[in-house]
Amino acid sequence: MGATKTEHFTAQQNKIAIIAKALGHPARIAIIEYLIKVNECICGDIVNELPLAQPTVSQHLKELKNAGIIKGNVEGNSICYCIDEKTIEVINSYFSQIIETVSKGKCC
Repeated sequence: MGATKTEHFTAQQNKIAIIAKALGHPARIAIIEYLIKVNECICGDIVNELPLAQPTVSQHLKELKNAGIIKGNVEGNSICYCIDEKTIEVINSYFSQIIETVSKGKCC
């Protein structure tokens, strides 16, 4: 398999690509929407909300955390997850620039 050649792209482009890849699964979108609704929770709460097994939810949480979309704080034997505001600001800024460009008619 060939290299992805990510070194040929800017740090911003690589960051957006990592975030987009993590957002590319409906279960992860559902997890994000649930975290927005409840503000913070543990994995078991998400398992009770979604039609997925606990190991599957844990894997999706890991992907979201690795992308920086969520963060987790250890509370006893559990990890309490919440949305990482810094990454949401990166997403907002990126798409705001696109929306601004498109709304000014600077597209084909």
